[in-house]
Amino acid sequence: MLSWALTFLVVALIAALLGFGGIAGASAGIAQILFVIFLVLFVISLVVRMLRG
Repeated sequence: MLSWALTFLVVALIAALLGFGGIAGASAGIAQILFVIFLVLFVISLVVRMLRG
């Protein structure tokens, strides 16, 4: 999932450089959402692993 977030981030950066504001904003938003989901799942997996020993 982190790779998808990075892919959308790269798409957003390229679109921003080329002047496509709508595409850049949408791609950046998707990248942020995927990154937050990745972080939440990562923290949950760390907590579960610590509880199981």
